[in-house]
Amino acid sequence: MTVHYKIENHIAELTLDRQEVRNAMDLETFEELNKCFIDIRDNPEVWAAIITGAGDKAFSSGADVVKLLTQLAEAGKSLPEAGVNNIMYGFEIWKPIIAAVNGLALGGGLELAMACDIRIASENASFGLTEPRIGLMPLGGGTQRLPRLVPLPIAMELLFTARRIDAQEAYRIGLVNKVVSLPELMPIACQMAEEICSNAPLSVRAVKEAALRGLGLSLRDGIALEAFLGQHVTNSEDSKEGVAAFLEKRKPRWKAR
Repeated sequence: MTVHYKIENHIAELTLDRQEVRNAMDLETFEELNKCFIDIRDNPEVWAAIITGAGDKAFSSGADVVKLLTQLAEAGKSLPEAGVNNIMYGFEIWKPIIAAVNGLALGGGLELAMACDIRIASENASFGLTEPRIGLMPLGGGTQRLPRLVPLPIAMELLFTARRIDAQEAYRIGLVNKVVSLPELMPIACQMAEEICSNAPLSVRAVKEAALRGLGLSLRDGIALEAFLGQHVTNSEDSKEGVAAFLEKRKPRWKAR
């Protein structure tokens, strides 16, 4: 088992655990991650998720290149054919996902973090899409997500040079939401997930869907999508419960329906 997965209080926690190779991802890791993301998407008990790496040195140093390419060659598959990059597309998961980046986030590790909605970094974290240094290129959405997350000239510089940046630089350019000490990383990520889960789950999911789908729409069409999703939310049981709880001055009891 290279990915530990648990659910507690509606929060799923995924931990990549291949510390001997700085949590680099081989084919088994990708397959386990895919299964976890499918469960996050489909499991009604999951309202939010946190992804991190085991130990204090790496979130993930990316693909375990030699092992992964050997595995794919033996199977007669290419990276796309193996579905290795499926996790990067998130299976249209509309539940919030937080990356708690504890150390190295390189190559596919950074791509995995960028596929999340929120990134919190420890002070020892470092980031880079370093594939060109070994004659490869980012294949997990790196060339598409980085220019959407930071200013285009900065994204192109990082993509062209394949250089690494530290946590403070990542914060300065807007790649991460905040930088905290390593001991604080998971408590703060959990606190944020709990804060998210204190809101109506269907509302949060609709907000995520509207925001992300809206990026590819005109403003007019985006507002129409917002209204469409909002109608579903307004008609939900949780919406009625939220109004009742507000009037009765109590905490709402969400059911995600």
